[in-house]
Amino acid sequence: MKGSMKKLIVPLLASVAALTMATGLAQAQQKKTIALVTNVAADFWTIAGRGLEKAQKEHPDYDIQLIVTNEGTAAGQRRELDDLLVRGVAGISISVDDAPHATEELNKVAAKTVLITTDSDAPQSKRLAYIGTDNVAAGRQAGEEIKKALPSGGKIALFVGTMDADNARERVQGIKEAIAGTKVELVDVFTDQVDFAKAKANMENVLVKYPDIALLSGLWSYETPLIYDAVKAAGKAGKVKIVGFDEDQRTLRGVADGTIESTVVQQPYEFGYLSATNIIKMLNGDKSWIPADGKLIVPTKVISKSNVAEFTAQLKDLLKK
Repeated sequence: MKGSMKKLIVPLLASVAALTMATGLAQAQQKKTIALVTNVAADFWTIAGRGLEKAQKEHPDYDIQLIVTNEGTAAGQRRELDDLLVRGVAGISISVDDAPHATEELNKVAAKTVLITTDSDAPQSKRLAYIGTDNVAAGRQAGEEIKKALPSGGKIALFVGTMDADNARERVQGIKEAIAGTKVELVDVFTDQVDFAKAKANMENVLVKYPDIALLSGLWSYETPLIYDAVKAAGKAGKVKIVGFDEDQRTLRGVADGTIESTVVQQPYEFGYLSATNIIKMLNGDKSWIPADGKLIVPTKVISKSNVAEFTAQLKDLLKK
């Protein structure tokens, strides 16, 4: 009796365990994944990740991920997107590298999942919306800071990863608009394909080739700190002015010590949070958040010596979480 009873109980327990595991697996499979794909590895995207974390707390029934693209190339992003499609993700937000050549890939993604862009747009694609900065306006802001730093004019050089990205082209456009008709002269825009060694070499070469250069400006987050290092190493801190973009820690230290005049900062925390929460709205059939022009603009602001301490404290709180 005991023996036969034991034989009945053991299979029953095994069946219950198997059913529990199957139920858990089914629940895990039912949880929809949302991903934000970056264009480079930087503190900027760590802050965006904090926005994703807020969205995750508010929506525990979703799996919200930050996918950091270390290569900073369109090919690297294409691989990430293909992988996400294979995984069957429900929604993707992406800062687009090389928008003119990414249209086919982005349209393939848009046909299979909810696709929005953030930070750098691809308006010619079938993405549903762009969430981020008006980069022409941000360029004009930087241009105004450049004019303020050089009231008598002077030669300037701009540095950016690639002019294939919409945000790079638009920031340059905005700066050119702001300095038009002044004595500020743009000698060139130097690209580095997100190669830090090449970026540094570009800056060092400019400081040698143009001994009368008056100001250098980095348009992506990693470039302003490299300019800061290059100007200091050349013994030209204070002589060559710097205006930057974004809130890298070294950039903010440079603003605090006066080596950097100012930096135009975005709100990557909002990029992350709004990307995730608005994709979820789309998945639930709510399109009301999409503006008529397809662009949800998050304002930028200028950080200078007058407000850098307060801003740095706020940033540390975000990064330490």
